[in-house]
Amino acid sequence: IIATHKFEYYYAYNHSSKALNFNYLLSCIWEGQEGSFLLWMIWHAVLGFVLMRTARQWEAPVMSVFSFVQMCLATMIMGLYFFDLKVGSNPFLLTREFFVNEGASAFFSRADYLMLPGMQDGQGLNQLLQNYWMVIHPPVLFLGFASTLVPFAYAIAGLWKKNYGGWTKAATPWALFSTCILGVGIMMGAAWAYESLTFGGYWAWDPVENASLVPWLIMVAGLHTLVVYNATGNSLRATYLFFILSFLFILYSTYLTRSGDLADTSVHAFTSVGLNWQLRVFVLLFLFPSIILFIQRYKNIPFIAKEESTYSREFWMFIGALVFFLSSMFIITATSLPVINKIFNTNFAIGEDREFPYNRIQIFVAIVIGFLTAITQYLKYKDTTRKYFVKKIALPTIVALVISALISTFGEINYDTYGAGYLAAIHLAVFAAVYTVVANFIYIWSGLNGKLKAAGASVAHLGFGLMLVGILISSSKKEVLSYNTTGINIKFDPSTNQKSIENITLIKNIQTDMGKYHATFVNSDSTNASGTVMYFKINMKKKDGKHEFDLYPNLIRNTKGQEGFSNNPDSKHYWNKDIFSYISYADNMDKESDTVQFKSYPADINDTIFYSNGFMVLNRVVPNPSNDKYKFTPADTALMADITVTTKEGLSYPARPLFYVKDNQAKFVVDTIYAQNMAVGFSRVLDDRKIEIQVKESSRLVPFVALKVYEFPFINVLWLGILVMIIGFTMSISRRIKMNKALRSTV
Repeated sequence: IIATHKFEYYYAYNHSSKALNFNYLLSCIWEGQEGSFLLWMIWHAVLGFVLMRTARQWEAPVMSVFSFVQMCLATMIMGLYFFDLKVGSNPFLLTREFFVNEGASAFFSRADYLMLPGMQDGQGLNQLLQNYWMVIHPPVLFLGFASTLVPFAYAIAGLWKKNYGGWTKAATPWALFSTCILGVGIMMGAAWAYESLTFGGYWAWDPVENASLVPWLIMVAGLHTLVVYNATGNSLRATYLFFILSFLFILYSTYLTRSGDLADTSVHAFTSVGLNWQLRVFVLLFLFPSIILFIQRYKNIPFIAKEESTYSREFWMFIGALVFFLSSMFIITATSLPVINKIFNTNFAIGEDREFPYNRIQIFVAIVIGFLTAITQYLKYKDTTRKYFVKKIALPTIVALVISALISTFGEINYDTYGAGYLAAIHLAVFAAVYTVVANFIYIWSGLNGKLKAAGASVAHLGFGLMLVGILISSSKKEVLSYNTTGINIKFDPSTNQKSIENITLIKNIQTDMGKYHATFVNSDSTNASGTVMYFKINMKKKDGKHEFDLYPNLIRNTKGQEGFSNNPDSKHYWNKDIFSYISYADNMDKESDTVQFKSYPADINDTIFYSNGFMVLNRVVPNPSNDKYKFTPADTALMADITVTTKEGLSYPARPLFYVKDNQAKFVVDTIYAQNMAVGFSRVLDDRKIEIQVKESSRLVPFVALKVYEFPFINVLWLGILVMIIGFTMSISRRIKMNKALRSTV
């Protein structure tokens, strides 16, 4: 329907257009709620097919859970009415039917309505989604959402069939897969945010980001308690709880992001399509039965009454799982404040600085998890002698201390925005992250003797440590490069949260001092016939003259019921940093013509002319000027007005408009005072030794932009960590599958 532009279907008309290339036509499928539900169901079908081939004795109960979930999802796209109750939103609704329901029956009752103006093309795709990450991020993320159903289904099957521990080994590869793919989907979203949004980074604790992060944190907790149970018989009850909650929070996240309750607090939440009641029922339909079943069977779930040794691997793995779980509970509570306020008529808020309330908690989570990820693998299951542990952990501890001390000392990490205590926490977190990397790297070669087949967990942990290092350094060392020293300040709408001092104003073709660089706005150019995308070429030149490069941030005109433009950043990538930029304002954003006219003033020497922001004085008239701007000889006929412009703030600017005669015709050259958005002309010579000065005040005298530029040091360490973590998960999944096959063949 979308690929062949069948605009008689409202979903194609509302979400696509003929101008989009094939990749973005794919994105149109999951732009709307209905298409994303379809995508989710497709992944359930794929996973269900694999389970039907591999689940063996668990196929019947697991697929029963799968089928019930799939049935509930199917109601989300039914689009039927039972009296006044709407059940689902139909992605196959005809355009005619939609607009007739909206009261436009006269127009859409015509058989040829698709041939009328405005109906031969669709509404197009949201500008922020026109990014290659949005082609691959949603499918991967929804695969992650769908995959959490597998451990959930196995856990429910175990409780249902009262075979409490028989499912755990079969579910381990699936838990690994779900943790991996959901984490990848989340970080793809972070990469999209980094490239397409303007909050200057990859994470802003946006409610939709948090809604996907929370199930992942709980799944990580469940994965580790599952590994503990498979090795020692401990933590089975916790494993049940974590796998059940992980899927339940997927459903709750679906409600949060699709109900419209977060529309005012999230940059990319879905808007409501009238399914709020159905989304709530969807959550409750699985919440109560699964929790009640867990409570009923709780006492029968096997557990070991003996207390674990504090020198055992399982003890600290459980502590780490608990920290992940508590972290997720804090995040989801803070994220749910709009819903809590709506239900209880309260007014809770996290404050204007929405990042710090999360960061001040999560920095300590990072410290604890970093330490545990570093040391836990050096402990044995059940018990470890203190002498053995100290001997093994000594080398990685010393190496990590040295490296982190060098980073803290020479890396100039001085992020003291929130005080000395927070800065100390960052230094400790840097050590914990480096400790994770070093300890797991050494463990692979010493503890495992280089046996890479068994090193999947250590490789994944090493990647996680690199992620932490990248996050901590790039965020604490993030630097604004575009401090505005031009004196030309743009007054931004308060809702944009932009600071004039952090957005440098660039006049076209005027090289401007920007800290470490000289920045020049070279030109702008539309790349498509409709003019909806405008690229801006910004030349960046280091002051030492050793390096020069161009940035191409763009603005995309909003076309789907919104006014204004969407900012699309551009970055220059280096091995050790990124230069990140976006256009925060351009003078031609609204495309209005300049209708301001020149005003004429007669003036004699020392006369004063007033304008809206100050005054100007005619100092003298210079015949045939020869200076840095004009080159005339005594044989020419030219006059230059030497004028001083003084603002209300006491700033002074020279103006040198020119009047001359060429080919028996009078001509004049206007001088522009960019800082005042003003042009001054010398139009003619009057009687009584006076001349005519013309003044024009307008924001459109010359093209200009406001540019925001950040420097992110060592952000590539974050992306490298993600790749390493994926490799580690893949190794672990492969190994667990082989172990399960070997176990079945033995049985």
